[in-house]
Amino acid sequence: MIPPMNSMDAPQRALPLANAGTRRLLVQVAGVVAFAGLTAVASQIRLYLPGTPVPVTLQTLVVLLAGMTLGPWLGMAGMAFYLLLGICGYHVFAGDAWQSAYLFGPTGGYLLGFVLAQPVIGLLTRRGGGWGALLAAALAGNAIIFAAGLTWLHLWSGASALATLTMGLWPFVPGLILKTAAATAGGRALQPVSRRLFAAR
Repeated sequence: MIPPMNSMDAPQRALPLANAGTRRLLVQVAGVVAFAGLTAVASQIRLYLPGTPVPVTLQTLVVLLAGMTLGPWLGMAGMAFYLLLGICGYHVFAGDAWQSAYLFGPTGGYLLGFVLAQPVIGLLTRRGGGWGALLAAALAGNAIIFAAGLTWLHLWSGASALATLTMGLWPFVPGLILKTAAATAGGRALQPVSRRLFAAR
C-alpha cells in the first residue's frame, strides 16, 4: 500500500536542492569575479620594453589559468567581466590612459584575445586531462591571444608584418615560454579545485 504523500514533503525535498543550486551559483560567480580581479592585479605588474608599445605583464598567466580552472564559459565570463570593468573606467588595464580608450590602443587586440581564448582553453581541459592536454591548452590560448593582438596592432600602427612581429611578438617569447610552463603547472595543481567547484562549467 502506498503511503499518502504529505503536502509538505515536496517543498522540504526541494529546499536542499535549491540551497545546493544557490551555493553552486555563488561559487561560480565568486570564481568569475576572482579571476577578473586577478587579471586586473596582474596588469599592474608591467614592464615596458624599448621599441614596443606593448608592456610585459603577468596577465597571460592568469588568463590561461582562468580557462583551465573555470572552464570555457565561466572563463569567458570572467574575462568579459574584466573588460567591462575597464570600459566602466576602473583602472584594470596596464596603461595609464582612460581605461575605455585603452581598448582602442595598441594592446586592444590582446585584451579581446583574453576573452576569445577561453572556450578553447576550457574545452581542451574540460575533462581534466594530463600534462599534455594542459600544455596544448596553454599553447592554443597563447596562439589565439597573440593572433588577435598582432592583428589589431598591425591595423593600429600601420606597420609592416615584420615590424608588427618585432613590436608584438618577438620581445615576449622568453616570457611566453615561462608563463606557459607556469600555467601548465598551475593548471595541474588547480585541477582538484576545478573538478570539485566547477565540474559542470
